[in-house]
Amino acid sequence: MARRGNRLLLAAAVLLSGIPGAAAGDVEVNTIQDIFRHLRTCWKPPSPVRARPLDITVVVSFNRSGNILGHPRISYESAEASDNDRLQYRIAVMEALQRCTPMPFTDAMAGAAAGRPFAIQFRSRKTSPDKTSPPTQERRA
Repeated sequence: MARRGNRLLLAAAVLLSGIPGAAAGDVEVNTIQDIFRHLRTCWKPPSPVRARPLDITVVVSFNRSGNILGHPRISYESAEASDNDRLQYRIAVMEALQRCTPMPFTDAMAGAAAGRPFAIQFRSRKTSPDKTSPPTQERRA
Protein backbone atom coordinates (compact mmCIF):
# COMPACT_ATOMS: atom_id res chain seq x y z
CA MET A 1 0.00 0.00 0.00
CA ALA A 2 2.86 2.42 0.86
CA ARG A 3 4.53 1.60 -2.45
CA ARG A 4 1.33 2.50 -4.32
CA GLY A 5 1.05 5.75 -2.33
CA ASN A 6 4.63 6.71 -3.28
CA ARG A 7 3.93 6.05 -6.94
CA LEU A 8 0.74 8.10 -6.81
CA LEU A 9 2.54 10.97 -5.06
CA LEU A 10 5.34 10.98 -7.62
CA ALA A 11 2.91 10.67 -10.54
CA ALA A 12 0.80 13.54 -9.19
CA ALA A 13 3.87 15.74 -8.75
CA VAL A 14 5.03 15.02 -12.31
CA LEU A 15 1.59 15.74 -13.74
CA LEU A 16 1.23 18.95 -11.77
CA SER A 17 4.64 20.25 -12.76
CA GLY A 18 4.43 19.07 -16.37
CA ILE A 19 7.98 17.72 -16.15
CA PRO A 20 8.75 14.34 -17.68
CA GLY A 21 10.93 11.95 -15.67
CA ALA A 22 14.44 10.84 -16.61
CA ALA A 23 15.16 13.86 -18.78
CA ALA A 24 18.89 13.86 -17.98
CA GLY A 25 19.81 11.58 -20.86
CA ASP A 26 20.52 7.90 -21.27
CA VAL A 27 23.90 7.82 -19.50
CA GLU A 28 23.93 4.93 -17.05
CA VAL A 29 24.76 5.56 -13.43
CA ASN A 30 27.50 3.15 -12.33
CA THR A 31 29.19 4.84 -9.33
CA ILE A 32 28.22 6.95 -6.35
CA GLN A 33 29.85 9.96 -8.00
CA ASP A 34 27.68 9.31 -11.07
CA ILE A 35 24.58 9.66 -8.87
CA PHE A 36 25.67 13.14 -7.80
CA ARG A 37 26.67 14.15 -11.34
CA HIS A 38 23.41 12.86 -12.78
CA LEU A 39 21.30 14.78 -10.27
CA ARG A 40 23.24 17.98 -10.85
CA THR A 41 22.49 17.78 -14.60
CA CYS A 42 18.82 18.13 -13.67
CA TRP A 43 19.35 21.06 -11.27
CA LYS A 44 17.83 24.37 -12.32
CA PRO A 45 17.95 26.87 -9.46
CA PRO A 46 15.25 29.53 -9.29
CA SER A 47 16.05 32.78 -11.07
CA PRO A 48 17.53 35.52 -8.87
CA VAL A 49 14.30 37.46 -9.42
CA ARG A 50 12.30 34.75 -7.64
CA ALA A 51 14.75 33.87 -4.84
CA ARG A 52 18.17 34.83 -3.54
CA PRO A 53 20.86 32.18 -4.14
CA LEU A 54 21.31 29.69 -1.34
CA ASP A 55 22.72 26.26 -0.64
CA ILE A 56 20.36 23.39 0.07
CA THR A 57 20.88 19.71 0.84
CA VAL A 58 18.34 16.94 0.31
CA VAL A 59 18.54 13.39 1.64
CA VAL A 60 17.04 10.90 -0.80
CA SER A 61 17.06 7.13 -1.30
CA PHE A 62 16.35 5.07 -4.39
CA ASN A 63 15.06 1.58 -5.01
CA ARG A 64 16.74 -0.90 -7.38
CA SER A 65 14.81 0.41 -10.38
CA GLY A 66 16.04 3.97 -9.70
CA ASN A 67 12.79 5.42 -8.39
CA ILE A 68 12.70 7.55 -5.25
CA LEU A 69 12.20 5.43 -2.15
CA GLY A 70 10.12 7.10 0.54
CA HIS A 71 10.09 10.88 0.79
CA PRO A 72 13.08 13.15 0.11
CA ARG A 73 13.99 15.26 3.14
CA ILE A 74 15.61 18.69 3.18
CA SER A 75 18.41 18.51 5.76
CA TYR A 76 20.13 21.89 5.28
CA GLU A 77 19.36 25.35 3.93
CA SER A 78 21.48 28.50 4.10
CA ALA A 79 20.75 30.38 7.33
CA GLU A 80 20.17 33.75 5.66
CA ALA A 81 17.41 32.44 3.40
CA SER A 82 13.94 33.91 3.69
CA ASP A 83 10.83 31.73 3.79
CA ASN A 84 10.22 32.54 0.10
CA ASP A 85 13.81 31.61 -0.80
CA ARG A 86 13.43 28.26 1.00
CA LEU A 87 10.13 27.52 -0.72
CA GLN A 88 11.48 28.33 -4.20
CA TYR A 89 14.58 26.19 -3.67
CA ARG A 90 12.62 23.28 -2.20
CA ILE A 91 10.42 23.32 -5.30
CA ALA A 92 13.52 23.43 -7.54
CA VAL A 93 15.05 20.45 -5.70
CA MET A 94 11.89 18.37 -6.05
CA GLU A 95 11.66 19.27 -9.75
CA ALA A 96 15.30 18.18 -10.22
CA LEU A 97 14.52 14.85 -8.58
CA GLN A 98 11.50 14.41 -10.82
CA ARG A 99 13.53 15.19 -13.93
CA CYS A 100 16.24 12.70 -12.98
CA THR A 101 14.19 9.74 -11.89
CA PRO A 102 14.05 6.93 -12.38
CA MET A 103 17.84 6.93 -11.94
CA PRO A 104 19.37 4.88 -14.80
CA PHE A 105 21.37 2.51 -12.60
CA THR A 106 23.53 -0.24 -14.01
CA ASP A 107 22.68 -3.65 -12.54
CA ALA A 108 25.67 -3.50 -10.18
CA MET A 109 24.86 0.02 -8.98
CA ALA A 110 21.17 -0.78 -8.51
CA GLY A 111 22.08 -3.35 -5.88
CA ALA A 112 24.65 -1.12 -4.22
CA ALA A 113 22.47 2.02 -4.06
CA ALA A 114 19.08 0.54 -3.24
CA GLY A 115 17.79 1.81 0.09
CA ARG A 116 20.87 3.86 0.96
CA PRO A 117 20.34 7.52 1.84
CA PHE A 118 22.30 10.03 -0.22
CA ALA A 119 22.80 13.63 0.95
CA ILE A 120 22.83 15.69 -2.24
CA GLN A 121 24.09 19.28 -2.03
CA PHE A 122 22.76 21.84 -4.46
CA ARG A 123 24.89 24.96 -4.32
CA SER A 124 23.88 28.14 -6.07
CA ARG A 125 25.73 30.81 -4.11
CA LYS A 126 28.70 32.24 -5.99
CA THR A 127 31.01 31.98 -3.00
CA SER A 128 30.90 30.32 0.37
CA PRO A 129 30.63 32.53 3.44
CA ASP A 130 33.91 34.24 4.34
CA LYS A 131 35.90 31.90 6.59
CA THR A 132 37.48 34.85 8.44
CA SER A 133 34.16 36.35 9.52
CA PRO A 134 32.37 35.08 12.64
CA PRO A 135 30.40 31.88 11.96
CA THR A 136 26.73 32.31 11.21
CA GLN A 137 24.04 30.10 12.61
CA GLU A 138 23.26 27.39 10.11
CA ARG A 139 19.62 26.57 9.68
CA ARG A 140 18.67 22.93 9.66
CA ALA A 141 15.38 21.99 8.07
